[in-house]
Amino acid sequence: MKKLIFLKYGELSTKKDNRNFFIKTLSDDIKKNLKDDVEIKYDLGRMFIIPKNNNFHEVIKKLKNIFGIHEIIVAYKLEDRELETIKANIINIIKEKKFKTFKVDVKRSDKNYPIDGMSLRKILGGHILKNANDIKVDVNNPEFIVNVEIRIKEVLIYFDSIKGIGGYPVGTLGKGILMLSGGIDSPVAGYLAMKRGIKLEGIYFESPPHTSEAALDKVKALAKKLAVYNNDIKLHIINFTEIQEEIYKNIPHEYLITIMRRMMYRISAIVAARSNAKIIVNGESIGQVASQTLTSMSAINEVVKIPVIRPVACFDKLEIIDLAKKIDTYKTSILPYEDCCTIFVPEHPVINPDKEKCVEYEKLINYEDMIYRAIKNRTTIKITGEDELDFQDLL
Repeated sequence: MKKLIFLKYGELSTKKDNRNFFIKTLSDDIKKNLKDDVEIKYDLGRMFIIPKNNNFHEVIKKLKNIFGIHEIIVAYKLEDRELETIKANIINIIKEKKFKTFKVDVKRSDKNYPIDGMSLRKILGGHILKNANDIKVDVNNPEFIVNVEIRIKEVLIYFDSIKGIGGYPVGTLGKGILMLSGGIDSPVAGYLAMKRGIKLEGIYFESPPHTSEAALDKVKALAKKLAVYNNDIKLHIINFTEIQEEIYKNIPHEYLITIMRRMMYRISAIVAARSNAKIIVNGESIGQVASQTLTSMSAINEVVKIPVIRPVACFDKLEIIDLAKKIDTYKTSILPYEDCCTIFVPEHPVINPDKEKCVEYEKLINYEDMIYRAIKNRTTIKITGEDELDFQDLL
């Protein structure tokens, strides 16, 4: 008998002709996260993971943060499929378990196995009743379920399952650029994009001396949180000071945010093209601030041809906060360090900007040269979920 972990794919099982690609990518993601700590085998129905150092707890902890996994199950594998072997091992496995009611579920993947599923349930259930005290069968609401899966070459015995985070393995659907601010919304948007199989790189706009080094460290800390799910994240840091100051000096103040966002979109689109990213991802939520009305989004979006994905567009703020707490970004996001989007905010920003006015106002600044310099002088760093970054002074 061998103890192991097996994974159920969930949504991956619907991919038909592409299923092997998705499953192989999941296997590669697990190897990156767990390195040489495990042995992995898989077929189109299951993935089997054997921890080399018997460190099941640590392996499961990491598996719970990998997209593409529907269920995580600790199981016992028997290579001898004889009935007496199954009966003896079931009793040995459950002797440490405490329960009052139970039932046996049998899945007979090998339809040629000589005992049918219903008969096997009755035999194994009766055997457990004879060898345990003070228990009874309850097929409707059991406290404990004994699962027996008859496969072609082995038998799996297992009990509880741990829910995975589902989705698609990161990278199976291409790459995107996440506009990562220091706020609550953009990390949540990044998490949801990764759940759909998108490998992310981040872009952050800093504006020293108006934004602080602490604000940048905060964004690095958020990138590190996301890298747990993404394996690693490249973070492109754009110095936005020159552009932002020129906008402030020359553009009517009610249009400051609109023009600033148009510049950020232009820069993000160029960086995305150079990184072979197919989309821009951001944390805009409809109606949350002046730049996120439908009219504002349309006026800002028109400066780029690349698709812009807004995963939290239809979430309310409380829903976004709940997700931020779930993925452990909330406490970092609410640290009081301002980013580009919160400085130079006009008292009355336009909520229904006129596109023609945007074009006319942009003629007041030489933005193309400034964008070129900002991209040329960008800094790019790579952050992994295991990086030992010193953010203690922020907390």
